[in-house]
Amino acid sequence: QVQLVESGGGLVQAGDSLRLSCAASTGTFGNYAGGWFRQAPGKEREFVAGISWSGGSTYYADSLKDRFIISRENTKNAVFLQMNSLKPEDTAVYYCAAGIKSSARGVGAWNYWGQGTQVTVSS
Repeated sequence: QVQLVESGGGLVQAGDSLRLSCAASTGTFGNYAGGWFRQAPGKEREFVAGISWSGGSTYYADSLKDRFIISRENTKNAVFLQMNSLKPEDTAVYYCAAGIKSSARGVGAWNYWGQGTQVTVSS
């Protein structure tokens, strides 16, 4: 079991970059695949990116793969999301998740969740 805490969200302008962090406060994150999801107001939570426990395999939502990069440092018990060229439509609460299958795009396939961090992109 892991408890996840996200950080790094904030208010930025269109075109800016932002790096989100997700650290496991308890448990070993390296035993799990890591994922990022986001949820905009009035919309369902959607898959952003996933990374295998070793970091050797990564998966992205098709619309985001050219701008977002997921990575991890198991020595720090953490997973990261580098977001570049941000757009107003990227505005959402971003959630970190831990699970078994890094390519899983359904919310129900992930076992543990953080509380979320708000990202707001102004035009």
